Amino acid sequence: MSGPPVSPPSALSPFNHPKADVILRSSDSVDFRVFRLFLSLASPFFETLFDLPQPSKETGADTMTIDGPPVIPITEDSKTLDVLLRFCYPCTLAEDPSLAKKYSLDAIEKSICKRLVDPKVLDKDSFRCFAIACNARLKNECLIAAKHTLREPLIPAWFEEIDLITSSDLLILLAYHQKCGSIVQELWNDLSWMNDHYQQWNAIPWMFAFRPDGGYCGCQYQTTSKYKLFGYCFVKWFEDFMEVTFIALRDKPCTETIQSNIENAIQTAHQRSCQYCTSSVSGGMHEFFSLFQRKVDELIDKVCVVHFSPEARYKPVIATPCRLN
Repeated sequence: MSGPPVSPPSALSPFNHPKADVILRSSDSVDFRVFRLFLSLASPFFETLFDLPQPSKETGADTMTIDGPPVIPITEDSKTLDVLLRFCYPCTLAEDPSLAKKYSLDAIEKSICKRLVDPKVLDKDSFRCFAIACNARLKNECLIAAKHTLREPLIPAWFEEIDLITSSDLLILLAYHQKCGSIVQELWNDLSWMNDHYQQWNAIPWMFAFRPDGGYCGCQYQTTSKYKLFGYCFVKWFEDFMEVTFIALRDKPCTETIQSNIENAIQTAHQRSCQYCTSSVSGGMHEFFSLFQRKVDELIDKVCVVHFSPEARYKPVIATPCRLN
């Protein structure tokens, strides 16, 4: 003789309130006892759902009653439903924009979009932000996150959200990264941007081991280098800085790469104990940093990372018509 049917387990607090007026049953049979008012105020989807006539058990429809409140089956599993419902209650954030779109939770989507472009979040988890934005077709957030991934090595470490994107998505993101690393090499191959900015050698005599009066400061300089500006070879520590920086920019084509190498170059120059360089290099290199990073950003902004089709899933491509910012 069989006993009475066993009721599905209830969700954890706050979704197990005994006075709840509706039960949402997840696809893995967990009951969420919730209040219609909270859900209706938070989501037009739920407001419409609860306004629909609730069929009786005899009709064979999905909705039934257990101990009073109607039970409504939901297609999401308990883990996903828990995340969703916490937005409708006075609780915390989640990171699933697709749910926000499905259930018409505009406030959630806006909150997630804002979180995805938070500089603190991007600095720590740019690839994760890209994958989430890509999966949810959030174009602007995807573009911003893609640019932030340039701060990471070309081949990223594994991250949990990688399953949200296809191998093609990841491949084209890496191609974008590689193209950015390649395009900035133009600045080393053609120094006209430095010539146009400084106009004459005596604006930056420290780059050539000169004093302002044209005398030699004593620092070692290159005599056979192919890189010259205003007809002069660079002081050795500066050419070493440029060589190392452009190599690093292939892997991480971003402002942070330049800044890190700028500080190392200043330290190297100071270690030479040159009286002139010690007093002039720090200010000169920080001014050069502003110019350098601006030119790098201008080139990277010419590289396009994505193309969205309203009918198709996210398809990123490398092109030149649109900009990242």
